[in-house]
Parts: sequence; structure tokens; C-alpha cells
Amino acid sequence: MFFWFVIVAPVVVAEIFRSPMIDYRVVALGAALPLLEAVIGQAFVLHTMAAAIVSLVVVMLATQNRRLVRRRWLGIPIGLMMHLILGAVWASDRLFLWPAFGFSFDDVGVPDRSRPLAVWLLLELIGLGVGWWAWRRYELGDADNRELLLTTGQLNRSVLPS
Repeated sequence: MFFWFVIVAPVVVAEIFRSPMIDYRVVALGAALPLLEAVIGQAFVLHTMAAAIVSLVVVMLATQNRRLVRRRWLGIPIGLMMHLILGAVWASDRLFLWPAFGFSFDDVGVPDRSRPLAVWLLLELIGLGVGWWAWRRYELGDADNRELLLTTGQLNRSVLPS
């Protein structure tokens, strides 16, 4: 499930935070990072709340007194948290709350891969549908809006809800 995470996560963040200054490309990257674990078929740290919290702490500590850099890199922990929500990782307490129930990842499958193919395809189609909606919602057909998103990761302030 690629589109489900890389499209839906930034759109949800845009609709909730309504910030034109977040780098939505980095949010998409953060949401996609746990998919690297899905490739090998085993869930590890990126599918845990601990990874999202540690990444948040690292970003906050590493970017002290550098507000613009912080604003960009906060997208990684936000994206990781969105992956936990969208991937329903919260339904597996051993994985979501790792290491509270032990340090082993044995017999903990990747939630993204455990769904039936029909569900996987449906979520991908929903992701593409959300992408189509976002294209219209954020007026990405306009070359200037599209260029702003592609080059800075930001959305035009005028297209965000107030």
C-alpha cells in the first residue's frame, strides 16, 4: 500500500494542521519509511510508537534555535505517526507499544502485508481518489501551486481552509 500512505497522510495533515509552511513531501516520506520493513516482510522499530517518539525528540533536539529547519523535519515523526494510524498498527499492542511487551519482533508480521489483496487494492484506490480530491482541493492544476508544492513541499496559503 503505497498511495494509501504517501497521499493520504499529507492530505490528512494538511486538513488538520492547515499550515502552509509544513513540508508535505517530508510528511509523505515519514509515512512511507515503515514500508521499507514491509519489503522484507518483518515489522521492526519503524512500525512502533517508540520510533515516532524518538524521531520527534531527535528532531526537536537537533533543531534547537533553527525554526525553519525544525518545521521541515517535523514531517518525519508526523509521517511516522500517520503511518501508525493509517496502517492500523495500533491494533497490535506488541508492535505499537514495543518494547513494553518485550524486545522481540518474532512472529510480529507487518500489518500492511497481512490484509487480503482486495482490501489492499481498495485502500490503494481510496488513496488515489484522495489524491484526485487533493489535486482539485489544493488547486494543483495551477502551475504556480504545483511548482510551490514540488519545490518547497508547501501549499499555497489561499487554498488551505481557514
